[in-house]
Amino acid sequence: MDEILSRYCPRTGFESYEDFYANYRCEVPANFNFAYDVVDEWARLRPDSEGSLSEPGRPGKLALVWTNDSEELKTWSFCEIKRLSDKAANALLSLGIKKGDVVMLVLKQRPEVWILMTALEKIGAVCIPGSYQLTPKDIVYRCNIAEVKMLISVDDADLLGSIEAALPECKNLALRAVIGSSIPGGFIDMRKEIEKASEEFTRPVGEGATKIHEPMLIYFSSGTTGMPKMVLHNHCLPLGHIVTAKYWQCVQDDKIHMTQTDSGWAKFAWGKIYGQWICGAAIGAYDTDKFTPQGLLGALERLRPATFCAPATIFRFLIKEDLSGYDFSYIEHTSVAGEPLSPEVYHQIKEKTGLEIREGFGQSETSVMAAAFKWLPVKPGSMGKPAPLFGLNLLDEEGNPCDDGIVGNISITAAGNNIYSPGGASLNPGLFMGYWKDEENTASAWYDGVYHTGDMAWHDSEGYYWFVGRNDDVIKCSGYRIGPFEVESALMEHPSVLECAVTAAPDPMRGQVVKATIVLARGFVPSEELKKELQNHVKRVTAPYKYPRIVEFVKELPKTISGKIQRNVIRKQDAAE
Repeated sequence: MDEILSRYCPRTGFESYEDFYANYRCEVPANFNFAYDVVDEWARLRPDSEGSLSEPGRPGKLALVWTNDSEELKTWSFCEIKRLSDKAANALLSLGIKKGDVVMLVLKQRPEVWILMTALEKIGAVCIPGSYQLTPKDIVYRCNIAEVKMLISVDDADLLGSIEAALPECKNLALRAVIGSSIPGGFIDMRKEIEKASEEFTRPVGEGATKIHEPMLIYFSSGTTGMPKMVLHNHCLPLGHIVTAKYWQCVQDDKIHMTQTDSGWAKFAWGKIYGQWICGAAIGAYDTDKFTPQGLLGALERLRPATFCAPATIFRFLIKEDLSGYDFSYIEHTSVAGEPLSPEVYHQIKEKTGLEIREGFGQSETSVMAAAFKWLPVKPGSMGKPAPLFGLNLLDEEGNPCDDGIVGNISITAAGNNIYSPGGASLNPGLFMGYWKDEENTASAWYDGVYHTGDMAWHDSEGYYWFVGRNDDVIKCSGYRIGPFEVESALMEHPSVLECAVTAAPDPMRGQVVKATIVLARGFVPSEELKKELQNHVKRVTAPYKYPRIVEFVKELPKTISGKIQRNVIRKQDAAE
């Protein structure tokens, strides 16, 4: 119905990818605030009905459907999210949180994630989502460099232990709170604070009002080298995710969309709040302490989302399960991002479930930059074609555009002509402001008006982009440049491989050689014979020089909380050895 979407996108329907790329337009109001202009507006447009004494009130427009490992199932309307976020905003203000203050949320997928993120936007405070796997060192680093004033956590014993261990070194942390039933001494019971707060909250005006260019959200990047960088986004970010939600994930008004991710990862912004709510979809949330394929399959059956998105890791695990007893017909559209999906996994998912997975590419720094948009035929293994607004291009080391088939740095070269910003402000919806408090890293990635992502790809004659790897991940062996993804895709075709990571290992003769670190599927055991079989398999399905000269079998691969394989950890271990 596009009741809210059409306010920011004058045209929402397109006949082809070419029509979409050329004519999609986003209008950016100077005072846009997602909490007021989307969440509160849906509550106003589709209110809960009070009903009568004989007929209890009916919920209005659905905002959130939540389940957990105990198979609970709960729902919230936009009216309820508005009411609770107003109470939470009052609670935060009463605790001393004000506009510009930095608050860290480590809340897994508790319902309070949506309530508190909305409340912080209403106040104009800056939110830092965090992973529940943070160590004391991680917490100290984040709290000090970002000057975190308040930290709100779930009542996870290990996490609370890490927070308490970090507290003596956290210089600016004035407040710490817990969502849950177990509240340690010195921590605020945040649920109780929200419960007792007033429901009356008025949008600030004047100096207290937020502006589109002001900071809203910080993600700590899971970079390949050095300490994590602070990716700073302003209030424009939600508008950038309209393309993510409507034209790549294909969410639908009044239907459920589910992206499986923890709230501490930028994929949460991509798939669990901004673009989806602007487009009128309800969010499906599976709050789990530990991912298992069986747990996810059960959650899908309870939530029954019309559109589903997950990282590649989840699909790699699902193809090793017996899916014959599951009905996936309620899923109308499926997508993947975070890591490239190998063609073998794509084909097996389609064969086992009937689902066609459409890949998307982006970063914590951006909204979707390229995707297999709904008008495009899927080329398995390709990230699709560029999104509008970004002026995406591939640049060589001299900054020149690359011809077809030549590997280059994925770069944002222009904001495009189809963005309207008041006063001539150069705001690109979905593009970060820079690395906060880090002029050196910002300048090394963003110069001459171009943002260089550090991700390498090539494009074919039809304009499809093909991911090669991070610049640091590309293997230079005897003069050849080998992208890890192609070798990993070849290995994934072998039935023994559950997961794998291909990296460069130091070699005195060749400089670097290809190494494959492999997790075996059930029923397979490590052996020298299997190593040789896998090496020969790669030689047969791709160029022979790309085969892994080193093969190591492991029980699990190092990963970020988002499920992204940490190849840099493997490289560091090999260098140390």
